[in-house]
Amino acid sequence: MEDYRSRVPWAREPSLKEKAREVGVDFDRLIRLLGEGRSDAEMAADFGVPPPVVAHLRQHFERYGLASIVGQD
Repeated sequence: MEDYRSRVPWAREPSLKEKAREVGVDFDRLIRLLGEGRSDAEMAADFGVPPPVVAHLRQHFERYGLASIVGQD
């Protein structure tokens, strides 16, 4: 039997919360507006950022969820 050591999960990239904070977007509000089905243009206008910024945050959420933690068993 092989000896396996316990390994903690590790992150591949910053969490959605960190990314939102970096660009000045309120994370809780971002999640709420995503849940309401708001468009990137609507959210960008609300947050005062360009639409591609919101599009990037949306893509991160759709691909990784709130965080991009990879676990090891």
